[in-house]
Amino acid sequence: MQILKSENKKSSILPLFAVATFGLHLLTLLVLFFHWSMLQQLQRRLTPQSLVQLADGRAITVDPKLNLERDPQTIRRFVGETMTLMLTWSQQQQPKTVWEVSSELIANELQPKLESEISPTENLSRGTENVLVIQSISPPTKIEDGKWKVEMFANKIIFTNSDRLGKSVSFNKQILVRAIDEQAASLPNSPLPLNLAAYRLGEARLKIYNICEIQDKKCS
Repeated sequence: MQILKSENKKSSILPLFAVATFGLHLLTLLVLFFHWSMLQQLQRRLTPQSLVQLADGRAITVDPKLNLERDPQTIRRFVGETMTLMLTWSQQQQPKTVWEVSSELIANELQPKLESEISPTENLSRGTENVLVIQSISPPTKIEDGKWKVEMFANKIIFTNSDRLGKSVSFNKQILVRAIDEQAASLPNSPLPLNLAAYRLGEARLKIYNICEIQDKKCS
């Protein structure tokens, strides 16, 4: 009888032991899942966004890795749209405002030189307007990792109240760009359309760091 009772006790303990073991394993599994989710969140915070270049030349940022390579079409589009943004202004879109926004896409060391070169020479009170018309932009030539040169052939068309047909001024330049680690442009709390345009261009993570005359053989 005692042996039978002992066997009955063992058989009644086994299910409880199995349930307890299963519960412990389930708790361990939940803890592991919790730790995994925390690690994933930490990784997303610590990993910088990377550049993805689309077939049409647009650029977007995604996780998780940055590189110094840029698609040729992305470089050409960045140069063309940045220069057009910078050199198109009017009474409604004053050159000072245009420069303040677009200069974020220009390297700091180039800004003083470029600002003096593109400042309007006509009196804005006479209704001066400036438009950049691009004829062509060459495929980029790689200078070194993360740096390229393009040749841009364009004209600035200057309109005044006394000359509504416009005066064309040649603007043929060598333009040097480099890859950067972060988004080039920022957005204010109440962005203007200019800010949004510059921010979109800044997603390419490029900056113009030099502009030379087309015939300059020492442009670097």
